Amino acid sequence: MAKGRVIVVTGPTASGKSALALALSERFGGAVINADAMQTYDAFPILTAQPTAEERARMPHLLYGVLPLSDTLSAARWRTLASAEIERCLAEGRTAILCGGSGLYLRALMQGIAAIPDVPAAIREMANAEWQQMGAEAFRSRLGVRDPAIVARLKPGDRQRHVRAWEVLQATGRPLSQWQAGEDVPAPWRFAILLLAPERAWLRARIETRFDAMLAQGVLAEVRAVFDRRPDPRWPGLKAHGAPQLFDHFRGELPLENARQIVIDRTRQYAKRQMTWFRHQLSPDLVLDPQSTQSLEVAAQYLTKIEP
Repeated sequence: MAKGRVIVVTGPTASGKSALALALSERFGGAVINADAMQTYDAFPILTAQPTAEERARMPHLLYGVLPLSDTLSAARWRTLASAEIERCLAEGRTAILCGGSGLYLRALMQGIAAIPDVPAAIREMANAEWQQMGAEAFRSRLGVRDPAIVARLKPGDRQRHVRAWEVLQATGRPLSQWQAGEDVPAPWRFAILLLAPERAWLRARIETRFDAMLAQGVLAEVRAVFDRRPDPRWPGLKAHGAPQLFDHFRGELPLENARQIVIDRTRQYAKRQMTWFRHQLSPDLVLDPQSTQSLEVAAQYLTKIEP
């Protein structure tokens, strides 16, 4: 039985999700809970477009910058973290507002996810080492013998997901594909899903403008501070859009203007993939045009009409 309502503000990167979620939080007395994988990490607040200190001072913002770059964040782990924050918000009489564009994470929360046991750190480290030693092709071939169903769904160079499948197999004796086919338990809350669906040309321009603003805000110094620590390239948090290209720039392999253009182009490609996913995998309750000055009022009126 549903235990309360949770608002979900989602959409492609740079579509204005954070601003809308904050405005709704102020309107309905809520808290914003992060649903973006990269914003969960602590070292790149500018690069990952996390809420500013001023925005966080206006209303509570939860699960932003809470993990080191070396930590692994899966959909299952995020679901556990987010569920705890939702429970806390509702217990305090606050409106829980999930904000982010990590569609797989949101689906894992709303529809459920297989309860895969935790993998011991030693097995995880061994799986990563074997990927490095064997190479992507040999590692994928070996995994395909034991779990062909999961390999069929993975891109050949996706180290993180291949290693994850192998470590689960080694830790549990069962293929990851079998775990994922198990019974999923959906969340106990009602979800009101608001999807920001911008016009493509507007979003492309906004992505460019946002990255230029990041440069003006000091993103180079932010990323350089991490680069100078000589981080392990396997750290999951280093996958943040822009980090690999700026690392190449700091190594002298890429002029800044080239790095800038690659970051913008790849962010645009990512936004396109997000919209494709939303169109096929999400059933929003309300679709909003972020270009409209009435988006907040339309969303607020809709949420006021439905049962809290």
